[in-house]
Amino acid sequence: MHDRCLVDKITYNSWYVLYAKTIIDKAIELVKIIIKKIIQPYICTYNILLDGMCKAEKLKNAQEIFQTLLIKGYHSDVYTYTTMINRLCKESLLDDALSLLSQMEDNGCMANAVTFKIIISALFENNETDEARNIFLK
Repeated sequence: MHDRCLVDKITYNSWYVLYAKTIIDKAIELVKIIIKKIIQPYICTYNILLDGMCKAEKLKNAQEIFQTLLIKGYHSDVYTYTTMINRLCKESLLDDALSLLSQMEDNGCMANAVTFKIIISALFENNETDEARNIFLK
């Protein structure tokens, strides 16, 4: 389709949502096409990709894309950060999750109740009660 007609980022985003929720490898391929066509994807496009990658347990790939977003100056939202923090917690990478929470706040993005619930629950599950209490009281 993209070779035969003018396609904008709304069209790509529509296809992208379908792929990211069903076939993560196709979603990754589609993002590469979007970037080659020099179409600036929406942050929600990347959010969908990161969410799909995390659910498909492709954490390393998700981390690479997330870092690329930060380097390229995308202003990641609370959903982006929370998606990454959630997967890090599920992988028991609590130090990385806490570091990302700190980075999130440093970048001016405020964590929401979902973000804090994920972090605090993971800390309690790993017997890090003092750290969980510190975050709760923060």
